[in-house]
Amino acid sequence: MSITQKLLLGLALSLSLTACGGGKQPAFWNVTDSRFYKGTEGPYYFIGTNMWYGPLLASDTYAADPERLAAELDSLKAVGMTNLRVLVGADGSDGIYSKVEPTLQKAPGEYDENVFVGLDRFLVELGKRDMSAVLYLNNAWEWSGGFGQYLEWAGVGKALSTVDANWREYCERNSQFSTNARAKEMFADHVRTVVSRVNTVTGKPYSEDPAIFSWQICNEPRFFLARDEIREDFVQWLFSTAALIKSIDPNHMVSTGSEGSLGCEGEMDTFIRVHQCPDIDYLTMHIWPLNWSWVSKDSLGEDLQRAIDNTDEYIAAHIEAAETVGKPLVLEEFGFPRDGFAFAKGTPVTLRDRYYGNAFAHLLKSAQEGGVFSGINFWTFGGLAEQNPEHIMWQKGDDYCGDPAQEQQGLNSVYLSDRSTIDLIRDCCRRLGAEAGSLR
Repeated sequence: MSITQKLLLGLALSLSLTACGGGKQPAFWNVTDSRFYKGTEGPYYFIGTNMWYGPLLASDTYAADPERLAAELDSLKAVGMTNLRVLVGADGSDGIYSKVEPTLQKAPGEYDENVFVGLDRFLVELGKRDMSAVLYLNNAWEWSGGFGQYLEWAGVGKALSTVDANWREYCERNSQFSTNARAKEMFADHVRTVVSRVNTVTGKPYSEDPAIFSWQICNEPRFFLARDEIREDFVQWLFSTAALIKSIDPNHMVSTGSEGSLGCEGEMDTFIRVHQCPDIDYLTMHIWPLNWSWVSKDSLGEDLQRAIDNTDEYIAAHIEAAETVGKPLVLEEFGFPRDGFAFAKGTPVTLRDRYYGNAFAHLLKSAQEGGVFSGINFWTFGGLAEQNPEHIMWQKGDDYCGDPAQEQQGLNSVYLSDRSTIDLIRDCCRRLGAEAGSLR
């Protein structure tokens, strides 16, 4: 798609954007009475998306595409999605299969400023549109470096991939992050660098930027093996990292990025304990019907109802946990493949729409009742990306489709051309706005 076509599509989808007028600084997001508020205004309930690649489109690298970024942000705003979950940056060397690139932290404490400036610009673009981002700082999985990369830097051995290692080997290796003091200290240094950064565009510290919804410790943090010493070190690592972030930036919320009880090796008590930490502001959960074997790629339609039933049960259990803790809950990752396990842009999404609609219904119900279930970020936004028909997996030079490099491009992507899904999201955002407005 040409730059002109991208801009025209963004314009066609756009509503009038509400700019921040009169130089007045918007308030910071916070939790009040177990709900999300912006300053003193609220409560808010939202549908957003995952857009891990957003800052790369604003970078000074080969990945830059500022026209696409502007058009996509305008279109998201028009649909009603103003909360984006975004990767701060990947870790380690470029050119590694299954890892997204270009990476931000090339070696411990060594950053590519051409990548970092993309995050600066991305936050500025969000601020122009009164949008906000959840910024996650680490990853339990290899697709952005994460636990495995820090362990490699700590001398444990070359980072493992779920493609090359069996599951037991992968868990044994990555479980060591929770107990490896050197790996955790290098990550703490990374936290200090990012959270204390001064935006090169505005000249203001990130801590003063209202476009940040929350800092997130990790994408899907896990201790991987249910052993007492690993579990305890894992919990203490989350506590200490949350406290570190708050000591640098007391203005913004902190979240874990947890999948929920499944991300705590099935231990709901551990999930609750983690989120009772006073420096962690809200609970998160993820739901993956395909990855968790609730559906099979060969029988998506036949298995759909089972996926919905299991999803209903998982959401209900985590709402109960959030009520116990007294904090909001966000379903910040979930996805469903295209019909027939197809990847190509334009193929049907009938099953996905039904699955999404069921998840949205839970959020609408919570908004109607003033409940703690407060937000949804679906995985993932493909926007205006054009797929390379010769590549099933991402390769350098391809558009970012939302799915990370180790997955089939288009597997979970929601493109702006997926009109039925976009219309479903738009309608739910409108209804959420009406329901939340009635509570104020």
